[in-house]
Amino acid sequence: MIVRSFVAWSETACASQKALATAALARAYLQSELGDSERGDADIAMTSLLDDGSPVVRRALAEALADSDAAPHHIIVALANDQSDIALPVLRRSPVLTQGDLIDCAAIGDTFAQSAIALRWDLSAPVCAALAEIGGREALIALAVNSDARIAEASLARMLERFGDDGEMREAILSRRNLSPCLRARIVDATVRSLSAFVTGCDWMSEERAARAGREAREKAVVIIASDLEDRVTDIRDLVSYLRGSSQLTGALVLRSLLSGDCRLLEAALAELSGFSAARVAGLVRTRRGAGFRALFGRAGLPDWLFAPVNAALAVMEERGDRGAANRDGALHRGLIEPVLAACEGLDDQDLAPVIAMLRRFQAEAAREEARVATRHFLTPVMIAPQPVRPRVDIDLDAIEAEILRDAA
Repeated sequence: MIVRSFVAWSETACASQKALATAALARAYLQSELGDSERGDADIAMTSLLDDGSPVVRRALAEALADSDAAPHHIIVALANDQSDIALPVLRRSPVLTQGDLIDCAAIGDTFAQSAIALRWDLSAPVCAALAEIGGREALIALAVNSDARIAEASLARMLERFGDDGEMREAILSRRNLSPCLRARIVDATVRSLSAFVTGCDWMSEERAARAGREAREKAVVIIASDLEDRVTDIRDLVSYLRGSSQLTGALVLRSLLSGDCRLLEAALAELSGFSAARVAGLVRTRRGAGFRALFGRAGLPDWLFAPVNAALAVMEERGDRGAANRDGALHRGLIEPVLAACEGLDDQDLAPVIAMLRRFQAEAAREEARVATRHFLTPVMIAPQPVRPRVDIDLDAIEAEILRDAA
């Protein structure tokens, strides 16, 4: 009877009064002990309010029902498909909406509606996949920073494919925990491509110089990613497979990784390219003095110029007993580069001129990094502190950007 009176009164009430009464009716439906007849009448009354001409009334209904799992499903779905300012509380919070409802709302919703869905707690992988495919930029940034969203790697890769040239998007994806090495490498590649296009478009450097700066920045980042994998063989193999598929598995990258004191990328590359098992490759690398190691190089299709510096680097590492040193940080080791450079120069082979030039660039890079570290040490007071646990090595997109822009100056 009370509900019927509400319906009659609402015909003449102003919008603000009706909104207050609507919220009260919804709370009564959810919280009061109504009989079956009254509950049915309340359901009819709330359903009729979906056609109210005032958005204030419909918004009040949405706010009142948004958090309850006892709200009528048909009313919640109707509100979720209303204009954005009415739909937002329902899309953001309602536990009544199913996975299919959310995907459907994302397909027809604007950026605000998609963003509300993207920020839901415990968002399922299929809904994340739908958003990754059809969502707008702002919605996908919101999705990426939602730590509760269960986003599959394929969905993150699709987001990067669609908006990889957007710096905010890259930062949002990179902020997620437990990214795979392949996805981190994708982010680096997208960053390098975007910055290279920028500096070239501004005429800050030639296309050739921009290509080299971008390539070297990408290789540095990949070596850092590989150094952070420690002994996770599967991750290293997956990373190498991705690099091969994206044409980034180059001799320069393999040599850079080796001269940082880490031979795992070399071994994984040889296994990937030759088809041999990781154990067999590791054995051939350890006993590289025989013809088997040279034959492995040929089977893998690595360039001939790479054999001499790789062989020299492995010899130096074996002599020093630091093969695959535990404290890998991705930085080039000047103490490795210089004996390898001397060995290559001592061969007096004109075909090695390009690799000697590369080694000299590596030498200069390592020397500059040593100088930066020493300078920071000079300016920092000496403090005795416990040795920390080796931290995770993250990719610093700002550092990559700064390096490319510095080369452009």
